[in-house]
Order: sequence, then structure tokens, then C-alpha cells
Amino acid sequence: MAKAKISVKKIKSATIGKKLESSEDTKVSDVKETAGKHITNVKKPPIIENGKPDTNNSTQTKSNTNAKAGLPTEALAKAGKRSAKALKEDAEKQAKEERKAKSSEVNASDDKPKPKQRIAKPKIERRSKKYKEAAKLIDKNNTYTISEGIVMAAKTSTTKFDATLELHIRLNVDPKQADQNIRNTVVLPAGTGKTIKVAVYCEPDDVAAAKKAGADIAGGDEFLENLNDNTCDFDVLIATPSVMPKLGKFARLLGPKGLMPNLKSGTITKDITKTVKEAKAGKVEYRVDSYGIIHSAVGKVSFGADKLTQNVFAIIDNIRSNKPSSIKGTYIESMYITTTMGPSVKVDPLGKK
Repeated sequence: MAKAKISVKKIKSATIGKKLESSEDTKVSDVKETAGKHITNVKKPPIIENGKPDTNNSTQTKSNTNAKAGLPTEALAKAGKRSAKALKEDAEKQAKEERKAKSSEVNASDDKPKPKQRIAKPKIERRSKKYKEAAKLIDKNNTYTISEGIVMAAKTSTTKFDATLELHIRLNVDPKQADQNIRNTVVLPAGTGKTIKVAVYCEPDDVAAAKKAGADIAGGDEFLENLNDNTCDFDVLIATPSVMPKLGKFARLLGPKGLMPNLKSGTITKDITKTVKEAKAGKVEYRVDSYGIIHSAVGKVSFGADKLTQNVFAIIDNIRSNKPSSIKGTYIESMYITTTMGPSVKVDPLGKK
């Protein structure tokens, strides 16, 4: 039994040894096969004329790829003007310029002669015949006195209706400055020649006094009912200070039309009787525009030279009295008188008769 056991052990050890030898042989054969594959896949460097191999394979492959992309075959930089991106952009830019040049050549061959542009005529040539004839009577190089200017403006009026005489004064002011934003009211001695409709919004106790003074419309809270309907059938609105908070919600309706009462124009007052009479007599408001010019109507041509002269001097004297203290030197730079649709007449800014 002992001998049998020993023989079994020998057989097992022999079989194990054979298996190990066979596994080692397979590993070695696998390594040789893989190594052979790698060796066969290695690219051999090309041989040049001198018989030496060219080992600079990287530059050759780069030059091939650059040639395919349309870029220079020399070595490229990673960044800058010689980089692949920069060179590609330059090539696209050149191609674009070539396309533009070709298109401009095609357009130049197909261009048609452009029609002649009309030359704008001078403003005087675009006027009516009546205006041209009236303008010939005025010497543009001459500065008239106010009385002469009024007579000349009335003489050159071209309208069939009773034209309005207008006064335009350029002041040496900056309207953006608060103290130079000239604005005031003045009562014209001869009136404006217009029928002014005056409305008064006040306390119920003052309604009778307003109507007695000549107000066309006067009322308390019932007056606001008309404003709720967006009806403003009046030229001037006068209000007392106590009712102004109620009138504030109608500012968007009255403000753009110039009807909102304010202290500067004198339409917010406690003396309703005096204010209504002044408004009916011909009280006008003037103010400078964004260019520092005052535009004001001074009456109708049918008033005659004397009444128009009184109105003109009333406005000029009022403007002079409101001269800001910050203005040094010339205050009134120029002055023109004209009629509706008529030519303008330059007058002496000093206001001499």
C-alpha cells in the first residue's frame, strides 16, 4: 500500500510539471507572436540619395496635412501669424476680396447711367407770385425803425383775410439756465383782436363775481364734469388756489393744450375779477423757445399803425424789464416783424420809434 501511494504522488507531480511547462511555452510563444506583429507594423524611414535614412517623419506628415488643407508646407507655429488658424483666416480673406473684385467688375459693366438729381431751388423761388412781389418791396440790407417796420409789414401782407401781426425777438439768453428762461404776461393796450373765451373754476361763493367780471364759463365742482368728458371749449382757464388740488388730475388733458392754470401766467389767483378783465382785454403770455427766441402776436393788420405800435412797445418794454442780472452786454440781439404768410421785416433791436 505504501508503494502504491508513492507512485500516485509521483504521477500527480509529473502531470503538474508537464502542465506548468506547457503553460510557460504558450506564454513565450504569445509574446514572440505579439512582438513580431509590432515589429512588422513599424514604418521604415525612407532612404535618401546619400544612402542614409530620413528620420524626420514628423515634418513630412505635417507638410502632407498642410498641403491637403491648402496651407504652406513649412512648419507652422502654435500661435501667431504663422499658426494654422491665422493662415486659414488670411486665405479666406483673400478669397473674399477676390470675389468682391469680380462682383464689382460685373456691376461696373452692368451699371446704367443714374438719373440727374434735382437741385433744390432757393426758398424765395419756391414762394408764390404774391409773396415774391411783396418781398421785392423790402430792402433786406436795411434795418427799419419799429414804426416803419409795422407800416412795411402791413403793406406787404398777401392774405385776403385780416392777418395777424407777429413779433419775433432773439435774446442773448440760455433757456437751459433757470434764471434765463424768460417767461411773463403782458396786457396789450389795443387788445389782441381775438374774442377770448374765459373759464373760471372756483368756490361756489366766487361764481357770481366771476360771471359779473365777464367770464364765459364759471362753476365749482360741476365744472369738472365737463372736463371728465374731455371737453375744453375755452381759451383761458382761471382757478383759485383752494381748488387746484382737485384740478391736478386733469393735468394731462389741460397741460398739452396750454390751459393748465399756473402762477407764472397769473391764472392762479384770488382776485378773480381783475384777472378775468385782463384776460378779456387782451392779456398775452410770452416765453423763449429752446433757441432763445420769443414769438408773440401783437394784433391784427386792421388795427392801424398807431395801435400796433402801442402793442409792440408794450411787449418790448416788458421784456426789457425782465432782463436777468446774469446777462452782460447785449440783451436783445435781433428783432423781426411779419404778418401771416407774409415776408419778414428787420427792425432796430434798440426799439427806437
